[in-house]
Amino acid sequence: MKINKLIDHTLLKAFATKADIEKLCREAVQYDFQSVCVNPANVSLAKNFLKGSNVLVCTVIGFPLGANTIETKMVETADAIKNGADEIDMVINISKAKEREYKYIEEEIKAVVSAAQGRTVKVILETCYLSEDEKIACCLAAQRAGAQFVKTSTGFGTGGAIITDVLTMRQAVGPNMGVKASGGIKTKADVDAFVKAGATRIGTSNGVQIMTDSAPQESY
Repeated sequence: MKINKLIDHTLLKAFATKADIEKLCREAVQYDFQSVCVNPANVSLAKNFLKGSNVLVCTVIGFPLGANTIETKMVETADAIKNGADEIDMVINISKAKEREYKYIEEEIKAVVSAAQGRTVKVILETCYLSEDEKIACCLAAQRAGAQFVKTSTGFGTGGAIITDVLTMRQAVGPNMGVKASGGIKTKADVDAFVKAGATRIGTSNGVQIMTDSAPQESY
């Protein structure tokens, strides 16, 4: 797959304006990225800007802490779909993962998958907070729940994607489930390394810089 189709071109800053979202979408169309990833309030805006293009609209659910109730995540997902979201990146309840309540994790993912009505669901583990065993168990919960991807990070935690986490996640889910690396991916060399480790999607706000091999501008 071409590198551009691996990229979810991302803008999740709280202060992103309409002009910022329009710029993000123009860049996504120019480079034919797989998607733009925006906050829920910007889904309909992005959908309108991307009308007639091949670029998908991705949004985030329970973001960035994952501490919403299952019911809230379901409502948020349904609203995002109504507004035009094509893909859903949901944050798990990290405290439940730390308490090893993996049945809860599985149930909340299953609920979001149901609310997504067949759209792609990516499950954000926020790996910087989890032990190796917890990462593996959450990957398996996501797989059982019917999600299409597991994802490393929000980009708002204490750490982003690292190669060893992607290797762990790929080994846990096997060859047929997607693995998205996100958080701190800034260069083409970074992308190549994560793809080699098993990532099949990249979340980054440095998509243009990656495509043009220029200096990164953003930390996510």
